[in-house]
Amino acid sequence: MSEGIEKLKRDLVVLETMAAEMPDYLRSDVLFWRMARGGMPMLTLGGYLMRQHRLQALADLLDEEEKERLDTAVLAFNTSTQEKIVRLEEKAHTELEARIRQWAEALKDLNSTTSLSHYRSAVETRLMIAALIDKLQTSPYQLQSRIVSQVNMLDSNLGNQWQSGDFVWPAEWQPAYPKLTYWWLYGKPR
Repeated sequence: MSEGIEKLKRDLVVLETMAAEMPDYLRSDVLFWRMARGGMPMLTLGGYLMRQHRLQALADLLDEEEKERLDTAVLAFNTSTQEKIVRLEEKAHTELEARIRQWAEALKDLNSTTSLSHYRSAVETRLMIAALIDKLQTSPYQLQSRIVSQVNMLDSNLGNQWQSGDFVWPAEWQPAYPKLTYWWLYGKPR
């Protein structure tokens, strides 16, 4: 099995765990939630939404049982957030502020000696920003306009030092991330 499909299957397990813990997470004041199951990343809305997007876009790479598990996890997430519109919006904006600071710091550290593996890891933060923005641009949520301005400024700064190239993640994931929208996944900073 390829690295991309193995990671996708791992994403499904993480997504299921995140969806199960989402009600408690939304009730809490914690932004980075340590999940009860060991060996998992911290639960955040951005981490969940990033994985949901990827899994749904690449569902053809999953078997039927995995597709059913994905549908069940997404339904659990939707159910747990249905009556918590304001709470989700607040948490999403708080996370966006944190992720934008994190991405700005990562961009400061990037230079010509930055390895591709380091960039692959750092760019996940930008992907979480995109997932959060996408969620907040759907009804009934409202995205604060200053967020878009901040992200556009960071993208412009990155674009000024950008060198186009190959897709930075496993090739199987490329259909989930069209180059026109996710240009920062196709190359690396100069």
